[in-house]
Amino acid sequence: MPKIRSMLLAALTAAVVVGAGSASASASLSVPYGSEAVVDAAWNETWTPSSVAGANNNCKPSAAHPYPVVLVHATFADEGSNWVTLAPLLYNSGYCVYAFNYGETILSGLFGNIDGLANIEHSAEELSSFVNKVLSKTGATQVDMVGHSQGGMMPNYYIKLLGGASKVHTLIGLSPSNHGTTVSGLTTLIEEFPFASLLVPVFLEVIGAPALPQQEAGSAFQKKLFGSGDTVSGPRYVVIQTTHDEVVTPYTNAFLSGSAVSNVTVQNQCPKDPVAHIGMFEDSPALQNVLNQLSSSPSGSFAATCTKYGLGL
Repeated sequence: MPKIRSMLLAALTAAVVVGAGSASASASLSVPYGSEAVVDAAWNETWTPSSVAGANNNCKPSAAHPYPVVLVHATFADEGSNWVTLAPLLYNSGYCVYAFNYGETILSGLFGNIDGLANIEHSAEELSSFVNKVLSKTGATQVDMVGHSQGGMMPNYYIKLLGGASKVHTLIGLSPSNHGTTVSGLTTLIEEFPFASLLVPVFLEVIGAPALPQQEAGSAFQKKLFGSGDTVSGPRYVVIQTTHDEVVTPYTNAFLSGSAVSNVTVQNQCPKDPVAHIGMFEDSPALQNVLNQLSSSPSGSFAATCTKYGLGL
């Protein structure tokens, strides 16, 4: 009897441990908004720039969500800070999430853990390599992508010029710098002074931030990327933009044209949403639209719940 009792106790203990492990694996993660998201982003930027809750957990896509979601951060950001809200939100919704850092230059270490500064063509090659790793690890045939700012624009280079069209199911851009920015007229001002227009890009190249002039409206990079049209056949394209964008100016430069494009303006759903460019990373209406667009049957008449607005920055 003691032996049987011991065996039963051991079996019960094992069952409890396995059950606890399963519960832990499926437990929901905290999804921060507002000041909590800002604090978490600042913490991650400083201490854990290469990791974020909800991503890179060696997951496998489910039948309900067959495409792993690759998150592509913005300029002057990293995966740890940019995705403190969306990564756990996607995880809680059953998605297999992966994120990475790209575009590191000499400036990345000098000004904290900031990335997305390198030549965009090179960053697109880093994206290509990462996607291949995700597909190999998960066994999926394609990925979905969600990118913020440069992270929403740069994948277009991968899709159009590096053979990524067959590997991307949907590309979603949050305030993407697709057709560049005038930086509220700075580009126009520089163009009035020919020597400045020559020296500024060279200066940015030398100090380690070539991605900045490449994102100016009318740059050689922009013409190379979109000179033959905005899209290619295969992927579905989504742009989620705010009318208060102060980085991509005019804000309509974010939008794409094409039969496979859905352009969404946050304020058409939530007129009082003050979110600007940076705040899109934790704006609930914008991220609700991400979930809608990633679903197996996105609703063209989707209307977000107008709550938990992002920063007006």
